[in-house]
This record gives sequence, structure tokens and C-alpha cells, in this order.
Amino acid sequence: MKRLPWMTAIIAVAALVVSASPAVAADTPTIVVANGVTQPVFGYSDAIREKLFIDSTFDSDHDGRRDIIAFDVIRPRATEQGLKVPVIMDASPYYTTVCRGNESECKQDLDGDGLLDKWPLFYDNYFVPRGYAMILLDMVGTGSSTGCPTTNANEDNLSAKQAINWLNGRATARNAAGQVVEADWDNGKAAMVGKSYDGSLALATAVTGVKGLTTVVPISPPTEYYDYVRSNGVVTRGNDYVSGLANTVTNPDRRAYCAPVRAEIGAADGDDTGDYTAFWNERSYVKKVPNQTASVLFYHGLNDDNVRPDHFSKYWAALAENNIPRKAWLSQEGHVDPFDVRRTVWVDTLHRWFDFWLHGVANGIMDEPRIDIERSADTWETFADWPVPGAAPTEVYLQPGGDLGLVPATGPVTESLQDSTTQSQDTMIRNPDTVQPNRLAYVSDPLTAPLHISGTARLQVRAAADKTDTNLGVILVDYGSAERVAHRASGEGITTLTTSDCWGESSATDDGCYRQTAKRVATADLEVVTKGIHDAANRQSLRVAAPLTPGTAYNYDFPLLPEDYVFPAGHRLGVIVVGSYPQYSSQSDPNNAHITYQLRSSKILLPIVGGTPAAHSAGL
Repeated sequence: MKRLPWMTAIIAVAALVVSASPAVAADTPTIVVANGVTQPVFGYSDAIREKLFIDSTFDSDHDGRRDIIAFDVIRPRATEQGLKVPVIMDASPYYTTVCRGNESECKQDLDGDGLLDKWPLFYDNYFVPRGYAMILLDMVGTGSSTGCPTTNANEDNLSAKQAINWLNGRATARNAAGQVVEADWDNGKAAMVGKSYDGSLALATAVTGVKGLTTVVPISPPTEYYDYVRSNGVVTRGNDYVSGLANTVTNPDRRAYCAPVRAEIGAADGDDTGDYTAFWNERSYVKKVPNQTASVLFYHGLNDDNVRPDHFSKYWAALAENNIPRKAWLSQEGHVDPFDVRRTVWVDTLHRWFDFWLHGVANGIMDEPRIDIERSADTWETFADWPVPGAAPTEVYLQPGGDLGLVPATGPVTESLQDSTTQSQDTMIRNPDTVQPNRLAYVSDPLTAPLHISGTARLQVRAAADKTDTNLGVILVDYGSAERVAHRASGEGITTLTTSDCWGESSATDDGCYRQTAKRVATADLEVVTKGIHDAANRQSLRVAAPLTPGTAYNYDFPLLPEDYVFPAGHRLGVIVVGSYPQYSSQSDPNNAHITYQLRSSKILLPIVGGTPAAHSAGL
């Protein structure tokens, strides 16, 4: 049957909408919508399950044959009677190794018939009964796919595109018997969803502009792989981390076979310099956003130290520049799925998002505030956009004697520190009123009103070192006691309970039940709000290092990680300046430089909501 994009049948409230003819309308199963959402009127235990294989357009293992991408499909049985449904896809490298979700669920074929009996995560249980198909795709070199992983290079990035092309009649898929299988049940619209690596594969597919991918839901995804293992010229994950990740996701029985591909990756990753090269350009999605048409529902933890929030902020800015429909949640946790942070609201939001973009249900989700931000444990606020409207870069100067102020120091005042490659973060930020040789601390008086920052702060300093290179680090600290989400503790802000709740339908081998979670909180007398690091030799370019002339002062301007944070009244705002920052990066600078800062030209630009007047009102 030729697929027509307008053939999705919807019942809105009580009315039937769209079918090929009155005769077909009476016989063809239809999607049911009530109370603004699709209803679970289709079976799960009797759903159609398939494992399919499609030839890719690449040869990652250089064996002279195109890699084969494998994927599993589950769809309502009603699609055999003419029902047209959209697809939700989670493309992943993890289904047979690390596995997925808070409970580490793997794909499982329990009876050996080649079809999945256990589907990781809740998406299939919840959405298949509501008139969706689900695809779990094995990224190249993982699961049942052939080839070798390349850690976000083109072969990884193009894996899921093959399935989108098949859904839209532009590629051929076969079952295990070699028979051609067509997606004549597809309604022409697809979504991709996934956390971390899976989320990056969703964005990698979106930025190809492939037709048929309508929306993506990236959860804490790397969007610039350079920023995942580097930061402003500093190597934050070294020791062949990129090739090591490729090894982790490869099936154990293929790791030896894929060793030559990993060796190529290790030889090209530039761990020795940290500079930006063509290797990283291939692994960049932000610059490709102009190709994208798919809408985006983004989620990211503001305290995620695995995939740091600059991955969100840079991609979000590109979406705004290109007028891509978008919505985002920003939480106080680390690398945690929203299903385990705000479960009921997340499932409802995801449901309405997919209903709107894939079934055309007019549920008003795009009329709601664009941004949800968790301000404190389980307390959320909404805003029209992010950074929050009204945020403006505000100059806060480093002043002699450890003060902060809105006017620069007078005269040629300098202050110095001796770089330490072993200084811990705790040593850096504790006792800010005490002079220490390996850091400089600048702290405000107690704030007289709350101070809200929203966006990306920047450190702008003029400094000289007595070596040909050094690192520069900075930490923004909230000094004041408060109960906060314990995102640095085990669980990254959540604890897993013994109780469970269920989301969707079940079969004999797969239920939709998952352990509940609770927020982990702790009272502390300070909080690291955000931080940044920079290689002084990359002050002019991330692509080319320029050694320092010892004793010569240079201007440095580099970003901290993005943040949305409210300093309470009575707390003090602190700016800690260091050289090496071992707990931020895997490589400290070996030069152990003595660094001298010229305070008259040194400041931090804070994205304060309300700008300089708000800073004045807060007593800065």
C-alpha cells in the first residue's frame, strides 16, 4: 500500500478524523484521543515484534562490505488491519553491554527465536498501546549490528538514519530469513529519544535533515564531543578515553576484531595537545543545526559532571538562532534520567509532546512556558525562555584584598598564586577569607537581596606566567548554609527505593514497572555553582597553541559552565581563581607556573537577571 502522510486516523474527543474513504473508516482501527491525549486501546502482549536488518552506506571496519544495522520493531497488531502509526526510536550502543536505565535493562531474547521478549525502558509498554511503534536500534558495531563503533564519528552518527530512510521507503530492510520487509504501516512521522550516547545519536540524526524525523528528545546528550573530553584547550578526559569508550560499547566477542579501528581513533584524538582538529569537527552537531527541521524536547542536569551543561547551552542557542521549535527541562541533579527525577510530570509531558508532533493532537503543549527549571529539590519554576529573559552580562571586578565589586581596582594592583597540580577542589574553595599560596579568593559581603544568574558566566583577566604555558581555572561559589540536592553523592541526586510503580501495559516477559526514586538532599555551608578551565596556550585559538613568553601579560577570556542559580539573601558570592584544576580535568599543567593577575583588568561577567541594577540591589 502506498503510504500517504495524511492517513493517520485520529478520534479527537468523540469525533473521527481523516481516513481514506467512508468504507475504510468503518473497518480500519483508529487512534483514540480523550482528555487531550491518545488512549491505550491497543494490546501490548499481542503486539507485532520483528528484528530487521538494513545495509548501511558505510564500512566502519574496512572489510570491504557495507555494515549492516540491526533494529527491533514492536507495533500494535492493528497495523496489520490498516492502522497507520508513527515511530519512537531509541538508537543506542548499550543494549547488550552497559544496558539502559536506572535498573540497567538489556535487550533479551528469552526463547531464542530471534525476537525480543524483554524491551529496555518503559517506552514500548506505555506508547505501543496508545498507537505508536517502537524501534530499538543497535548502533554500528554493537548488539546485532556489524562493523565497529567509532565514538560519534560519521559511522555512529548515520546508523539511525538508515532506519528513518526505511520507514519512508528510501531503503530496504530484511528479516533474518532475507525476506524484504516494508513499513507500510508507518504514518510518515518519527521521533528519536534517548539519554547520553543515545541522545547524541538522536541529535546526530536530526542534523542530517533526514525527512521523516519529526521530533527528538535528547536527555543529557553530548552535542560537541570536543567538549566531552576537552575544555577550552585542556584535556579533561585523556588516556585514549575516546577509543576506550568504543571498546566499552563493543560486544566482548568483537573487541579484538575491532582493535584496529580503536587504534585509528587513539592515533587521531590528539591527547598530547588538546587542540581542536578535524577529528572533533566530525563529532560536532551544533554547527549542523541549520540542517535540522525536527523539534526538540531537551532535558539536562545543571549539575551533570559527566555530560556537562555546556552541551545543552550551545545546542539550545543554535536551535534559537534557527527558529527550531523547542522546549527544555533543567534539573538540579547530575547525569540522571527525568523518569527518575520527576516521573509523573515527565511521562505526561513526553506523552503530550509525542501526541502533538506525531499524531497531530491539538493539546496546547507548545503554548506552555518553554523552560522548566528545578530551583531546589522537587521545586520547579517555569520561564518563557533560557537564559531567563532579562539576564544581562554584568561586570563584577576582582578587587585587592579578596573583595568583589562593580567598579575596577584603581592603580596597577597585582596579586599572584603558585600553580599546584595536586590541589584539591575542597582546598580551593574552603576558608575563602584565609590567604593561601595556590589560589586567590574574592568574596562579596552578605547579599542584601537574592541574586539570580541565568546563562554562561565568563572570566576576563589579564595575567602573566613565568612559564611558556599554564592552565587557568575559576570556580563560582555560594557561601551560605542551605539544604541542596546532593548531586555529588551516590546516585547524583536521587536514591532508588524498593517500591515500584507501573507505566503502561505488560506481557508475560516484559512489564512496565520500575523502582521509584526519592530526591537525595543534604545541608551544606557552601555550593560550587559553576566552574571553568582554560589552556593559556590556546588563548587565541582552540586549533593552534601559541606558547607564552614568560613574564609577558596576556588577556584571557573564557566561559564557565552555564548555570541557572539564585544566591539567597545573606549568602556571599565567591570567585576562586586557580591554575591547574585536577578535579575538573584529567591533565594538570606540568609547568607549575607562578601566575600574576592585574586586577584592574580582571573581572567575571555574570549573567545576572536584571543586570547591574539587580547587582546593586543585592549589595554587590
